Amino acid sequence: MKIYVLRHGQTKLNLEKKFNGKFDEDINEEGIRQAEKAAETVKNLDIDLVICSPLKRTMHTCEIANVNKIQVILDERLEERDIGIYTGKPLGEFYEKEYWNYNSTKEVEGLESIRDLFNRVKDFLDEIKEKYKGKNILLVTHGGVSRGIYFYFNEIPEDGMLQKYGSENCQIKEYEL
Repeated sequence: MKIYVLRHGQTKLNLEKKFNGKFDEDINEEGIRQAEKAAETVKNLDIDLVICSPLKRTMHTCEIANVNKIQVILDERLEERDIGIYTGKPLGEFYEKEYWNYNSTKEVEGLESIRDLFNRVKDFLDEIKEKYKGKNILLVTHGGVSRGIYFYFNEIPEDGMLQKYGSENCQIKEYEL
């Protein structure tokens, strides 16, 4: 069973280096071009099913990249991490030191903890592993969820710093279950 993970195309907030979290914005013109480029790869993958976050930026990316018109299921568990009061704000120092620190204990109003995000991703992957055994699946999702998927298959570093393990917009990663 192969899992392909496609992060959505660029958005206005991505370009401005601001938190978007669950803010439901669409991809921009560059994001459309990125999705079209990803479609060139996706068309050659042996995919049985596509599961997509229901946010606009992922659904639009999916619509463009899913050139073989594979069945798409929307799943809220693939939505981006809720960032609470940081929504729409510049990334800054909190992003660099705390946001992707698995060991951080800093509480922020409305922020979904990284541990909760990773548990959500783990539950999702455990379920699809059983439900779609032997199927190849494309997941169209977000940077935070992509990190959660990466660390489902890899150990978290001792220092807990996870920022460098992200995905670029419309990057496709492959995993095997």
